[in-house]
Amino acid sequence: MTDRALAVVRAGALTTVQDRGRPGHAHLGVPRSGALDGPAATLVNRLVGNPPEAAVLETTLNGCAVRPRSTVTAAVGGAPCPVTVDGRPAPWGAPVLVPAGAVLDIGTAISGLRTYVAVSGGITVDPVLGSRSTDLLSGLGPPPLTDGAVLPLGTPTELHARVDVAPQPAPPAELVLRVTPGPRDDWFTREALRTFMSRTYRVSPASNRIGLRTEGPALERAVPGELPSEGMVLGAIQVPPDGRPVVFLADHPTTGGYPVIAVVRTQDLAAAAQAVPGTPVRFTEVGRR
Repeated sequence: MTDRALAVVRAGALTTVQDRGRPGHAHLGVPRSGALDGPAATLVNRLVGNPPEAAVLETTLNGCAVRPRSTVTAAVGGAPCPVTVDGRPAPWGAPVLVPAGAVLDIGTAISGLRTYVAVSGGITVDPVLGSRSTDLLSGLGPPPLTDGAVLPLGTPTELHARVDVAPQPAPPAELVLRVTPGPRDDWFTREALRTFMSRTYRVSPASNRIGLRTEGPALERAVPGELPSEGMVLGAIQVPPDGRPVVFLADHPTTGGYPVIAVVRTQDLAAAAQAVPGTPVRFTEVGRR
């Protein structure tokens, strides 16, 4: 019987298993999780013939290296980076055959932050609440990759896409996030609201899968004190006591007590996943509740 598995040669700074996440469990205190750049994860799955819900690897900044125990088709997308198979250059954004025992090396991102790696058959670690995603906040799902770990693979079901290269959006030079104000925008002064919608922030190095933190002008409160904890959604922009907005991403807490000044349109969050520290961030209003 063929050994369908990946051995981790180099885990990288932070590499996790991700799929479409586990929506519908917020009432249990479980975040959605899942790939931060959903379109990139879906594309690499399509390139190797996987269904869109198959689990992939999400790497952060400096990639990873894996060795399949049987011949597989792989595809690398998301943040552009060098790709090699046993030291020989291989294409990024296209299917590539990786022989059994060869090392597929995903290098440091040239631009952007998160690179996605799909392998034919998908990664078949045991699901938790219907998902194979690693959740860094709750600890559900498989742990982040470590050197020497072995990941099981499923059986390929379709032929991979036959393309030379698949077009993918470039990581943002400036992150423009469309937002709907509220539900707690009335907790801020009018000047703070003007500042929020008109000034430029920057992505903080303290950002992670839980939230994109920003650096820039502090937003002044009109209402002192704190709220009782209330439900939080993907894309909610909380303003902690330092006054700098935090955009909640896939591993965000399901409740929180800091006021939410606005909510980002879901379609804009994939770009947020690729925004490196220092990237300018602007918030623009597109609708009011």
